[in-house]
Amino acid sequence: MQRTDPLDTGAGSLLRQPKAVWATAGASVVAFMGIGLVDPILPSIARGLSATPGQVSLLFTSYFLITAFAMLVTGWVSSRVGGRRTLLLGLALVVVFAGLSGTSNSVAELVGFRAGWGLGNALFVSTALAVIVSAAAGGSAAAILLYESALGLGMACGPLLGALLGDASWRYPFFGTAALMAVGFLCITAFLKEQPRPARRTSLLDPLKALGHGGLASVAASAFFYNYTFFTVLAFTPFVLDMTPYRSGAVFFAWGVLLAVFSVVVAPRLQRRFGSLTVLGGSLLLLAADVLVLGYGDHGTAVLCTILSGAFIGVNNTVYTELALGVSDAPRPVASAGYNFVRWFAAAAAPFFAPRIEEWTDAHVPFVVAAVTAVAGAAVVAVRRGALVREAEELEPRHAAEDGVAVFAD
Repeated sequence: MQRTDPLDTGAGSLLRQPKAVWATAGASVVAFMGIGLVDPILPSIARGLSATPGQVSLLFTSYFLITAFAMLVTGWVSSRVGGRRTLLLGLALVVVFAGLSGTSNSVAELVGFRAGWGLGNALFVSTALAVIVSAAAGGSAAAILLYESALGLGMACGPLLGALLGDASWRYPFFGTAALMAVGFLCITAFLKEQPRPARRTSLLDPLKALGHGGLASVAASAFFYNYTFFTVLAFTPFVLDMTPYRSGAVFFAWGVLLAVFSVVVAPRLQRRFGSLTVLGGSLLLLAADVLVLGYGDHGTAVLCTILSGAFIGVNNTVYTELALGVSDAPRPVASAGYNFVRWFAAAAAPFFAPRIEEWTDAHVPFVVAAVTAVAGAAVVAVRRGALVREAEELEPRHAAEDGVAVFAD
């Protein structure tokens, strides 16, 4: 997408935000920590519960499958009870089910509790994005950077926390997450005031109707392929690396640091110079090459490529978020719900299929498939490039007007 001013926001304006924004962003960090939390302890969970890698991978599958379907519900709930109550409901569910996850005595129990966790996380994360976009000073550019900063920091700290607590017991990271989300619950309660409810209530079908827009459907389709690659790296690579929790946590911490830096600092600069769609297509192709080398390299190369993938994933996350929020004429919460509904299915599929593909073939082939899906994501962007640019440019004035409306009070 060619834009003269994509995500161009100064550090000063980015940091001068209402307390409500910081409270929501801080809780978002912990929410995203929960995604990568289990990475360094996956082998430990498998050993502790006498489970296979394929069974343990269902922790991701159940989590993201429920998350995907919950995206159709989040707008319906928030438009009726309000954004603040939806955030608090999501946080409460995460606290309960993260705590229960730590008490599991079987893989089936843990998978079930992770599904409940996914429902809470969906209610929180999708609403948090809408809150930050509406409340942030500096418009959607600053809001997206704040949201991606929270995502990157959470993705970086999640594996580190998982490693530090998981070295003693695989149960402790779940209890730690529950405690941190309880703190987030208190922060939202204290600092976020209830927002005015929309004039029109969102129906359960609105996110699906929004996908009837060609631009949003194209972004969602490309993101679907990309997310398969992303979560092959996140959920399957720990079994390939087969490292101690500390070492695995260090690898994914470095991965998360690159993700954060490239999503917040590097991606906007690349967009200003080359345009969003060029950057996205190039980053997807580089990610495809990276995971292919990861699959066929020796152990040291696999570690290096795992860390390096964080850079490409960081760039992709920022560009996809901007495209999803700005390419259609649907209200941003509705567009985000439709987009996430599609892409989270891939996040559920990759952890399920990758270990099974390994069982049917060998450890290299899951990464070949991941490379192919990244290329497919780039192909969708290339084929739909003209429509994406035209549709986004036509909608820029409307979104600029929306960004000038203050919805939340400090």
